Amino acid sequence: MNARPRETQVPIGPVLAALGGVLLIVSLGLDWYGPYSGFSSFEFLDLLLVVLGLVTLAVLAAALGLVRTPLKPGTPLVIGVLALLIVVSQLINHPPVGNGRDVETGLWLGLGGAALMLAGAILSTARIAIAVEPRARAASASPAPPPDQAPTVADEPRP
Repeated sequence: MNARPRETQVPIGPVLAALGGVLLIVSLGLDWYGPYSGFSSFEFLDLLLVVLGLVTLAVLAAALGLVRTPLKPGTPLVIGVLALLIVVSQLINHPPVGNGRDVETGLWLGLGGAALMLAGAILSTARIAIAVEPRARAASASPAPPPDQAPTVADEPRP
């Protein structure tokens, strides 16, 4: 007897937030203000942004059932808002090293990452997910009958 494959739910919100968190962390290593990266531009905010990005990865791991975290359900939303506020504040009010310098790619990627973190948190709050049901290759060529219906004589091919 064939066992029906287990349906897996992929939580879109935490996945999107985690992608934003990774993008935010990577952006800190790129130039934000002229030749200065996010890590060399900030005294404390760079570490805070890294922690916020890592927490989104922990939220994804918890949503996938890989780890247990003590985080409250509203935590991703707070993290997304906080990350976006920090990056926008640095876009509007440059740190001392960024005064008189052009804004570079790293800051824009950081802004996009923070926005993805917030969008993912909003989707998490709405509990939107995609259901994935793995199938064997032979089963994908022709649709299988529903599991509660047995094939009838009329359904069998004629010679």
